[in-house]
Amino acid sequence: MSFAKAVDLLQLARLANGRTGVSLAEIEDAFGCVRRTAQRMTQALESLFPDAEAYVDYEGHKRWRIPHGKVSEFFAPTADQLAALELAKETLTSAGLGSEAQLLSELGSSVKLLTSDRRRAGLEADEEALLEAMGHAARPGPRPASNAAVDQAIAAALKGPFRLMIRYRGRNDDTARERTIEPYGILLGTRRYLIARDPARADDHLRHFRIEDIEQATTTEEWFVRDPDFNLADYAARSFGVFQADAEYKPVHWRFSARAAPHAARYRFHPDQEMTTNPDGSLDVRFTASGHLEMCWHLYAWGDQVEVIEPAELARLVNPHRRDDFPGLP
Repeated sequence: MSFAKAVDLLQLARLANGRTGVSLAEIEDAFGCVRRTAQRMTQALESLFPDAEAYVDYEGHKRWRIPHGKVSEFFAPTADQLAALELAKETLTSAGLGSEAQLLSELGSSVKLLTSDRRRAGLEADEEALLEAMGHAARPGPRPASNAAVDQAIAAALKGPFRLMIRYRGRNDDTARERTIEPYGILLGTRRYLIARDPARADDHLRHFRIEDIEQATTTEEWFVRDPDFNLADYAARSFGVFQADAEYKPVHWRFSARAAPHAARYRFHPDQEMTTNPDGSLDVRFTASGHLEMCWHLYAWGDQVEVIEPAELARLVNPHRRDDFPGLP
């Protein structure tokens, strides 16, 4: 049996391990094969897994099913997969998403429990070595503070979706005050922002609430209807970071020097960016977004190796203050 056929057979075993198993039509669709090939694949499946069960479903279609647990050894997690899961957990923790990180931690524990004792010891040793090599033990840098109770209430409200009652201190508030809002999503940046509508406001605009400034949050039992046209990815793409301002939303054009161009070319500054390499080796980056202050914070780290071509307002904030003594690039 060729390697490719062995891989296909294992994939078929995964499909057959579901509650209802797999039919010939589903095999044809999954592997792009004809009926005769699908039949040969089921014969090979029965040969490799004697416990495979063939039955006719309520629609009269023949299906093949493998009892749960019979294929688990073939699909045990790899050390790389477990390490990736742990790194994802640490990333969520660093972003202040403690409740989500805890769910990933529980998932990792469940996966290890479902792995045979014979394989678990070796996997854990390999996982530990990979994490050490990837710098898992030391993750420097600032991170937003988090409140587990607030995070859990936000997560519950987003799943509903339910209205969320919060005690929030805005930038112009002397003390926190209660608000009832309709949450739409979370934007992650230097700070975490909860995107929500405030029904008490007549303009119906989406607003950004700094999660670190939410002192208390309670999920209510009040349902609300989200705007069906809202898309969080599209909404986030309107800004460079997390701040949005309609007045700032306009084309952006940066030019990186020939020295900085190789470094800048490996960045994804914005989901819709366009990059152009010029004859002199410099690199032009273009996209459309708002958030001049957050752009300034990032561009300052490039010193005099970047020039803002447009918009003019951003150029006035950045170009006169570029330094030439930074020893490295981001």
